[in-house]
Amino acid sequence: MESTAMSISISPGHTRRRAAAGFLALAALLVPAPVASAGDTDSDDVAPVILLDGAKGAEGIAAAGSTRFFAGDLITGDIYRGDIRRDKATRFIDAPEGRMAVGMKADRHNDLLFVAGGPTGQAYVYDTDTGKTVRTYQLTKNEAFINDVALTDRGAWFTNSRQGELYFIPVDDDGDLGSVRTLPLKGPAADTSKQFNLNGIAYSRDARRLVVAHSGNQTLYTVSPRTGNSTEITGVKVANADGVLVKGDTVWAVQNFSNQISRLRVNFHESTAKLREVITSPNFNIPTTAALFDDTLAAVNAKFGVPDATTFEVVTVDARTNATR
Repeated sequence: MESTAMSISISPGHTRRRAAAGFLALAALLVPAPVASAGDTDSDDVAPVILLDGAKGAEGIAAAGSTRFFAGDLITGDIYRGDIRRDKATRFIDAPEGRMAVGMKADRHNDLLFVAGGPTGQAYVYDTDTGKTVRTYQLTKNEAFINDVALTDRGAWFTNSRQGELYFIPVDDDGDLGSVRTLPLKGPAADTSKQFNLNGIAYSRDARRLVVAHSGNQTLYTVSPRTGNSTEITGVKVANADGVLVKGDTVWAVQNFSNQISRLRVNFHESTAKLREVITSPNFNIPTTAALFDDTLAAVNAKFGVPDATTFEVVTVDARTNATR
């Protein structure tokens, strides 16, 4: 998620909406780019646009199966459940007052959904079968915007756009949750000089490194989950970097106000990257995060800065629109 001004309808007494509006109105540093026009998925089995029915906002999405997903309402914290073959997703979790839902990931093995809580400094863990809250974590009491989540075989990592540190929630082999651990970052990823810093996060099992997007620096970094040491991935600049996905040596970087997703080929050993293609869609309207379903990406339209936005949706596109490697 990128910090920006946006128009939000706020009902009296709804503290979570006021919190969201207060944070998002801190700055309007970027102007939305014209919506691009390529990259629509051609599959007849996939819905090109999926409405989050009744959502007041949107930001995060998590794959929950071969075609199923969860998506979050940024403003209310509610969680929606949908399928990329259908054109509508319905509310699954009615979150308690005061929560927000930013980035998220689903642990399918343990039936858990990890959700970043934005300016609350919290993370929420839900049972994906029942929708009940398993546990709420206060990741930090310092200034925070808990932004996104990555899963490893051992637990969940969270970014904070206001601090140069990551937070880890361990999950054991039985699916039991442990105590949160803070990992101070070292090197360039620790930079907090910009208004909005760390954003998306993903995990490369091959490289055994976390990949984090830094919105302010327009850069991707690798981070050692053991030491916190970080290294810039050189060779590309990623303007408006938001959510990231990793599969093998491929990284997809969602670029919200650019209305595009860049597909990169990364050499993790040398920490270099090459741009392979830019994926666009006429249906993109400030996409923030994406989930991967085989050859399909499902990206959430957050519509930051879009006046009087009343509907929010997920857009599907081909994960590779050309054969370039």
